[in-house]
Amino acid sequence: MKKTIAPALALLILLAASPAAPGQDPQRRLTDDPRVAAALEVMKVWLEAQQAYDRIPGLSAAVVHDQEVLWAGGFGFADLERRTPAAPGTIYSICSISKLFTSIAVLQLRDAGRLRLDDPVDRHLPWFTIKRTAPQGPEITIEGLLTHSSGLPRESDHPYWTGPDFAFPTREEIIERLSGQETLYPAATHFQYSNLGLSLAGEVVAAASGMPYAEYIKKNILEPLGLSSTTPDMPETERGGRLATGYGAVKRNGAREPMPFFKTNGVSPAAGFASTADDLARFASWQLRLITRGGEEVLRANTLREMHRIHWIEPDFETSTGLGFSVWRSDGKLFVGHGGSCPGFRTHLLLRPEERLAAAFLANAQGVNSGQYAQRLYDFVAAAVKDAVKNPSAAKPPDPVLKKYAGAYETSFGGEMAVVVWEGDLAMLPLPTMDPLRSLVKLRRIAEHTFRRVRKDEELGEEVVFEMAPDGRPFRIKWHQNHYPRRK
Repeated sequence: MKKTIAPALALLILLAASPAAPGQDPQRRLTDDPRVAAALEVMKVWLEAQQAYDRIPGLSAAVVHDQEVLWAGGFGFADLERRTPAAPGTIYSICSISKLFTSIAVLQLRDAGRLRLDDPVDRHLPWFTIKRTAPQGPEITIEGLLTHSSGLPRESDHPYWTGPDFAFPTREEIIERLSGQETLYPAATHFQYSNLGLSLAGEVVAAASGMPYAEYIKKNILEPLGLSSTTPDMPETERGGRLATGYGAVKRNGAREPMPFFKTNGVSPAAGFASTADDLARFASWQLRLITRGGEEVLRANTLREMHRIHWIEPDFETSTGLGFSVWRSDGKLFVGHGGSCPGFRTHLLLRPEERLAAAFLANAQGVNSGQYAQRLYDFVAAAVKDAVKNPSAAKPPDPVLKKYAGAYETSFGGEMAVVVWEGDLAMLPLPTMDPLRSLVKLRRIAEHTFRRVRKDEELGEEVVFEMAPDGRPFRIKWHQNHYPRRK
């Protein structure tokens, strides 16, 4: 499937107007740095291959450093029947990423003096009459809703994650059934992810602000941040247009079936939003800007930092959460963000504020590990961006001769071998793989058309020879005495 890469001009204009980060040359773009450019190119090679091998109908993604969109693009199709290319402006359900917007709204109202995080939920919602496992236990608070430590069950008493209809309840139906539900644990006892809890947080936003939830979100978050393609529910008017068609998980026959259009109704504050890679990039840049520069823009900088910090951690130290934000470690680094999973869609937003990096990944297919995809997007660019920021003068463009070897080569046991320019030389990347950086086989040129594998200890291993056709292009690789023909 052919890739489509859109420039996202409106986004770039907005970000270019923002002040540069401390110590950053406002005239210098990281994408002009050869190290960053090479990392992005290999990332795209990997992402395009994975989209095909994982049979994802379409995906869109973006990688951001501070106020610069390093890359935004799409692969595959937003709709298979119409053959609509996936692009940075394609609209997807972002499902539980919605919780971030609801949580930001709660903290806005906290800062405005309309509520306190330690307020009991029933102070704002008199109809909150759920049966409590421990009537004499701690109060169920607003903070408990945001940290999933309230003891509430995961869902309202409706089977809305059940197909084929996915009939999400209205807010009135959620309220009607609430008194017949019971908490799972006393408050402040365990982490229990709860869409019911964040749906109630949306109701708190409406009660404390005196405005309908969707109206409050649009006026106080989406419009000020310029998130013009983000909506608190699925935009039915975009069906057949920019809204991607969702597809189910891969069946035994290898097919994915289209999923029905849905609206999450009363569950919207927890799972109802729709957005694009462009808008999630802008949303990430706002957070990086606010944390880096301080001040107040939609939210106070210190409030956003407070939301990013861990507010609940399980005794096993495996599960931790901020205020609405998921907080996790990968390879010893701390990340914040959130994932989303709705019928036919998987998405993820990842931020690494310390490095001013973020990645957004959106797919119109169920059964896709969106969090792992977002993490890999970050992994590809992190080291190159760090070098480019710290040592801009050390950038050296790779030998242009290397590009003639780059491309896809066939293997005899399935998949393919991508030859890419990497760290000033070549590398071979077996595809498909969800661990691309560890799978890279680095090469070092020792003679014309001849390279040697670079071992992990930096010693040189066996030869890798590119056999050349009369037109001067390689037609196959000879490695370990075996042949890898170039894909036509």
